[in-house]
Amino acid sequence: MAQKRYRIGVMFSTTGSYSVVARSILNGALLAFQEVNASGGGIVLEPVVVNPSGDLARYRSLSLELLGSGIRQVVGCYTSSSRKEVIPCFEKFDGLLWYPSHYEGFESSDNVIYTGAAPNQHVLPLVDYLASRVGSRAFCVGSNYIWAWENNRIFREALIARGGAVLAERYLSVGDTEVDQVIAAIIDQRPDFVFNNLIGTSAYAFFRAFRAACRARGIDQAAEIPVASCTLSEPELPEIGPDAVDGHLSSSVYFSSLNSPENAAFIRAYRASFPDGPVSSADAESSYIAVKLLAAALAQAGTDDARTVRAAVADQRLRAPQGEVRIDRQTFHAWLTPRIGRSAANGQFEVLLESREPIAPDPYLVQSSPRFASAMRSPLLKVVQS
Repeated sequence: MAQKRYRIGVMFSTTGSYSVVARSILNGALLAFQEVNASGGGIVLEPVVVNPSGDLARYRSLSLELLGSGIRQVVGCYTSSSRKEVIPCFEKFDGLLWYPSHYEGFESSDNVIYTGAAPNQHVLPLVDYLASRVGSRAFCVGSNYIWAWENNRIFREALIARGGAVLAERYLSVGDTEVDQVIAAIIDQRPDFVFNNLIGTSAYAFFRAFRAACRARGIDQAAEIPVASCTLSEPELPEIGPDAVDGHLSSSVYFSSLNSPENAAFIRAYRASFPDGPVSSADAESSYIAVKLLAAALAQAGTDDARTVRAAVADQRLRAPQGEVRIDRQTFHAWLTPRIGRSAANGQFEVLLESREPIAPDPYLVQSSPRFASAMRSPLLKVVQS
């Protein structure tokens, strides 16, 4: 029987201020394409790769070009601002965007499949960990766009529900590396921890300068004012540099240090395919998952029509590197396994806590009301190491 061929758009900013993460995401998708095509199944996927270079207008124009060329399925976008920019294009021309990044939630579109973490899978577990084990006084920093605004809002309300407080919020333009004023304010306030939503080069500059400023004042930054993120991943640790790489907390559904046969196979294949890096990450695993689920849905649907594929993907289950993943039929977000990790000097994360099983996505936090107080009624995560 002849194999069906499908052209699939792949759209990530592999140049620009967050290019390190984007290249890792692209690699995860390309690895999945290789494995699908080598499997000898009934379909062949042809990736059509484009690079918006972090330019929002370019995201829109490239989306229109891909959809105008007859492509119906696109795996793409890292930032929420880029996703928001292109969704109207997919809704107008009835394409399907496979969005493989953790995000702030409070969104639903019939033209998007979300394979990254929703806020109840990364923000709320982090709040629970910090409030119960680190402290209750937070200082929030972030890049000045919707991801940081909304994440800080969710974090603030969840922390207040736990009896905590946010001392201040500060925002920098994406790519801004002038962080001295923010750091001075943090040290002046002496919070229990910093909640970081800076991305790319802004984040790397902040980690380096904050560690140096604390060291100059005799402060053990990692122990006394730890930085916690929902974005920090393995490809970014070398960008921070050896003097400030360790002791940072990250809430994620995947770390490359996970000990499972599926992850071991994923890491081997990833390293073999991309020996020059960047190394794998939660976002790389998420784009890998997106392509694998897309391939399974295409095989079942027998067409790349967006609505038919969307209906088919809810029937798929995947034994992913992080554990079992499936798409929720109500929200078309993924069931994922939350974890808390701490960065080490070797460029890996030590897993401190993890969920006993995948948890349902709750993008609008409707299961976490009122005011998020019931979100963590029972222990979501089990201790892996202290």
